Formats: sequence, C-alpha cells, structure tokens
Amino acid sequence: MNKLFLAASGIFGNITPPSPIANIEAGQGIGRLLNTVFKSMIVIAGVYALFNLIFAGYAFMSAGDDAKKVARAWAKIWQSLLGLAIAAGAFVLAAIFGQLIFRQWDFILNPQIPTL
Repeated sequence: MNKLFLAASGIFGNITPPSPIANIEAGQGIGRLLNTVFKSMIVIAGVYALFNLIFAGYAFMSAGDDAKKVARAWAKIWQSLLGLAIAAGAFVLAAIFGQLIFRQWDFILNPQIPTL
C-alpha cells in the first residue's frame, strides 16, 4: 500500500508556496492577517477624519453669521479630532495592556499564535 501511495504522490509533482509566503511558519498567518486588518482600520480612520475635517472646515467657512451652523461645524471638528485621538490611543493602550498582562509591549499589536 505504501508503494502505491509513494508512486501516486509524484503524479502532480512538487508544489512549492509562492515566495512572499514561503518563510511564514505555520500558525503565524492569522496573526499577520489580524495585524494587517488592525493597521488598515487605523489608516482608514485617519483618512476619514481628514476628509471630515476638510468638510467641517468648509462648513465653518460657509456658515457666515448663522450660530447654529457654526456650532455644528465646531462639533464636527471636535468629533473628528476626538476620533483621531481615540484611534491613536488604541495603539498606546494595546501596548500598555500587552506590557502589563503579557510582559511584551507588542504582544497585542503583533499577535503570534503558538503551534504544537
């Protein structure tokens, strides 16, 4: 039976992984995926906040003497800046909790799943 299996295993030839993933060890793929997703979310939040600040500034400039429009524009500017602070603070909090709980500051930022 083993001879039949060994003969059949060479039918399709050797399959080698593509070069970008050839050096990834088993179990690290999901960690890298999560890391990429988290960083992409932060970049998207930054771009959204930038556009939100631009539109809020335009609303502020076009408000004129209308106090309600000025208040709405200031609220939008304030909320955009607060959102940026929360997005940046997420990395700081992840590093602090990683250091306190796991004794490694980048444990949460660069997760590695152990394999058996």
